[in-house]
Amino acid sequence: MVQSKLRKRSAPKGNNLKSREILPISPTPPLPYSPTSLLGANLTQLTEWVQQRGQPAYRGRQLYQWIYQQGARSIGEISVFPKQWREAQADVPIGRSALHHHSVAPDDTIKYLLRLADGQIIETVGIPTEKRLTVCVSSQVGCPMACDFCATGKGGFTRNLARHEIIDQVLTVQEDFKRRVSHIVFMGMGEPLLNVENVVGAIKSLNEDVGIGQRSITLSTVGIRDRIRQLAQYQLQVTLAVSLHASNQTLRESMIPTAKNYPLKAMLAECREYVELTGRRVTFEYILLAGVNDLPEHAEELAAQVKGFQSHVNLIPYNPIQEADYQRPTTKRIQAFVAALKKRNIAVSVRYSRGLEADAACGQLRQSKVKS
Repeated sequence: MVQSKLRKRSAPKGNNLKSREILPISPTPPLPYSPTSLLGANLTQLTEWVQQRGQPAYRGRQLYQWIYQQGARSIGEISVFPKQWREAQADVPIGRSALHHHSVAPDDTIKYLLRLADGQIIETVGIPTEKRLTVCVSSQVGCPMACDFCATGKGGFTRNLARHEIIDQVLTVQEDFKRRVSHIVFMGMGEPLLNVENVVGAIKSLNEDVGIGQRSITLSTVGIRDRIRQLAQYQLQVTLAVSLHASNQTLRESMIPTAKNYPLKAMLAECREYVELTGRRVTFEYILLAGVNDLPEHAEELAAQVKGFQSHVNLIPYNPIQEADYQRPTTKRIQAFVAALKKRNIAVSVRYSRGLEADAACGQLRQSKVKS
């Protein structure tokens, strides 16, 4: 068996989550308009901003509409403002990124590489269907979690994304497809719960300013100690997706190095607390790797871990990358895993990757197009 080959590690002692003090969360701070960006500011903030610069209050709504509805990329484009005033504000960035590269798959999925103001490159993906347009957004430049099967994890970590850099990804896809974005998944580059304030701020703006319902937003995390409980305190209506990927602690540590600092039992306890605090179910993401975590005993063990949980298991057949020696399971093995979970009354579905021809697995296109 694969597990017998894994190097044994001493697991950290678990903690009683209910007895631990919940870490305080500071409220999302007001957006620093300059020199950061205007994107991410709400109507009230933009109105205050124009008034501080000598314009009447109604100009705030005009600025708001030009940023969120008309896609203005600079103050100079906003023709309703006096020319002299526009020229005086020329150095104030709205916060839009430049398109570095894009790749289109036969199924019409489009992956974008966006160049940020400091020259860093991030990925975002537009995934269209007849009724939906979903954007897979990044929350960091790179990722510090170093998951063994992930191209982004292989590329290292640079920094967190600012609020406007997250929102910009959604506006870019919406403008390119010329249709409204209906769903957002934080499943691109990075670990969202290591960038909580910017991610939550972006979610609130995407909801209130761009008009995307919170229930249509999914936030995916590999699991950071105490951060799931912290997220619950914001009382968002988003879907929490926890990247489990393994049915036991030893196997999980072999795939996700940081898992050694966060015992599976403790993480699941924190997820249960999240359900209690929010009333929202948790989705467990489980990448199926041939011969590693897709055996019948893994399905049985996984079912035991999540049984009695207000949850849903989302199986993801692996999308191979050159940097990792893993393979996708056969269709027969995938079907057997699903059947084993259903037999134990576990809610389960299979999610197949879109845009494989466009290097749509997280981090692939960036690695192929950007020299490190």
